[in-house]
Amino acid sequence: MYITTIANRNSPPAVLLRESYREQGKVKSRTLANLSRWPEAKIDALRRVLADEPMRPAVTQRFEIERALAYGHVAAALGTLRQIGLERILPRRPDRQARLITAMIVARVVEPAAKLATARQLSDATASHALGALLGLGEVDADELYEALDRLQAAQPDIEQALAKRHLKAGVLVLYDVSSSYLEGEHCELAQRGYSRDHRPDRPQIVYGLLCNQQGCPVAVEVFEGNTADPMTLAAQIAKLRTRFNLSRVVLVGDRGMITDARLEADVKPAGLDWITALRAPSIRELAAENGPLQLSLFDQRDMAEITAEDYPGERLVVCRNPDLAARRCHQRQELLDATERRLDAVATRLHHKRRPLRGAARIGIAVGAVLNKHRPAPGRLTRGMAKHFDVVISDTTLSWSRKHDAIAAEAALDGFYVIRTNLPAKVFPTEQVVLAYKGLSQVERAFRSLKATDLDIRPIHHRRARRVRGHVLLCMLAYHVTWHMQQALAPMLFTTDHDKQAAALQRASPVAAARVSPAARARQPSSEAPMANPSAASQHCSPISPISPATPSASAIHCQSPSSPDQQPCSSAPSNCSG
Repeated sequence: MYITTIANRNSPPAVLLRESYREQGKVKSRTLANLSRWPEAKIDALRRVLADEPMRPAVTQRFEIERALAYGHVAAALGTLRQIGLERILPRRPDRQARLITAMIVARVVEPAAKLATARQLSDATASHALGALLGLGEVDADELYEALDRLQAAQPDIEQALAKRHLKAGVLVLYDVSSSYLEGEHCELAQRGYSRDHRPDRPQIVYGLLCNQQGCPVAVEVFEGNTADPMTLAAQIAKLRTRFNLSRVVLVGDRGMITDARLEADVKPAGLDWITALRAPSIRELAAENGPLQLSLFDQRDMAEITAEDYPGERLVVCRNPDLAARRCHQRQELLDATERRLDAVATRLHHKRRPLRGAARIGIAVGAVLNKHRPAPGRLTRGMAKHFDVVISDTTLSWSRKHDAIAAEAALDGFYVIRTNLPAKVFPTEQVVLAYKGLSQVERAFRSLKATDLDIRPIHHRRARRVRGHVLLCMLAYHVTWHMQQALAPMLFTTDHDKQAAALQRASPVAAARVSPAARARQPSSEAPMANPSAASQHCSPISPISPATPSASAIHCQSPSSPDQQPCSSAPSNCSG
């Protein structure tokens, strides 16, 4: 049986129910019923039944989705924030500002943007996710967010003190490092020209220092003017640890550019702090000089040794040699030397041009200087430039050069070496633990990468007032605090995080060696899919569903583990200035 429509010239078409049959070998059809008076929906339903097609719902039950707000990643970030108790230490009054502060932190995790764009994300009419509906914000104005940011910044001392009480205990390792970010505009009193880690010398910048515990959990952040030298930020952090956080015994870990000899004598030692840092390259060369305490032959069969030196009384010096780092630096130096000679050849060729040849010792010297300053290694890796490796002779019409092979060989002999210094006694902190503690600075570097490049987009900064800049940096630090706890909770699922650190530590022969992947992490590495590092990006793949009532707790959010124990092993990956 089937339904057919027959057109009529002067009347509506006839809708007939027919069937086909065979008579004497011929196919014929006959009409079983006239359905012309049936409603269209009833005819359509019968046609689908006869064709064995799925039934469509009734017209009254049909609906059209006009907008579906993304919910999964919002629920994960908001649920984490609440589960770790961060909401309890944020300002609670007035109520709407408290909810806006929570919203800005979560929005920075799930979709970082400027405050004006964040206001559009949270408003009902222009929402890009369910966060505004979950918190019952309604329409949000950018001015409200600025007022909430001011309220957050005013509460920074109380927030940091509460975080320190949770994550810092007496005798704990405290990791400290600084970074910088550029600003847009010229009117912020904190904006100054200085050494740009963003490679933006054309823009003014700010400098900010981050305090983390041994596991890399951020606890406090402080903003300084953009021309502040790294060591000059240390005194404020020592006062914060001693006075505000009331920690009787702290082990401060900082890199060689942070905890200098001058800062040790002026700030660290008078405060009675224990410390771990490293020596600069000139100090290492002095130790390795002839008849010096550092004998390079000791490292033919080992990669770590502890020595003492008269210039460092009461201190332990842990000398490490990373052969992988040594090979990389040797390769990098050779590439830079070759590239410099190619550019010097190009300058020499200009001296013999038929038209407008390069003449004059001053002009030739300017061209040579540009070459020698062009090929620079990354800061802190080898030397500041290639000039120290070449002897250059310039006259008004000639240019010649040669490599300083002795100087190059002397520098190459120390490739891969770094020396860690500490005042901690060996009974309290064995040699291996000293190395791992210093390499734990990579946790702070990871935090800076997350803040600046991969997740939270702290830059560019458009604020003009100092308190707004400080509030913005604090907001990003709190967002990373949430992200860090999400990474800990989701570690078994994230392929970039090795949650079985003890098993991974057993895979390495020495703390100086590169970190190894644990068997558990190696077993779960995907064969074809790319790793997913950002936990909020992982949860964003959840299907969008209707947001729950603002008064309903985020029951579907992830269940986070409690903060890591202070006894947890530090990350074994090395900071960029000591290992590969």
